[in-house]
Amino acid sequence: MWPFRKEQISWRRAEDLVASHLRRHGYRVLHRNLRLDRFELDIIARKGDTVAFVEVRSREDDAISAPEETVGYTKRQHLRAAARRYVARHGQPDLYYRFDVAGVIMPAAGTPRITYYENAFTMDE
Repeated sequence: MWPFRKEQISWRRAEDLVASHLRRHGYRVLHRNLRLDRFELDIIARKGDTVAFVEVRSREDDAISAPEETVGYTKRQHLRAAARRYVARHGQPDLYYRFDVAGVIMPAAGTPRITYYENAFTMDE
């Protein structure tokens, strides 16, 4: 029996696609699925003096809403808490930290599509 459900495979594949997208755009992926206490950051990537905390959301289609629209207030608060913990442990004062959101449409047949939002929200909202 396969140890993963379809949903788990989808989000893993979506994160793989976004990590590859970031690498193609000159980022170095520092961490994936990093747990900080009870919170998790999907991808942490760096390009130059910028560190991006990337939340990845995926769906099979965007008929109801785009996947990136599902990053609501509570999720943003959790991401902020995780980012604060990360910066407290690994941060460097000369770096710029931001929150990005990647929405991935993964149709059953066809090519996945990534929509990437830099600076999707701020630490103080």
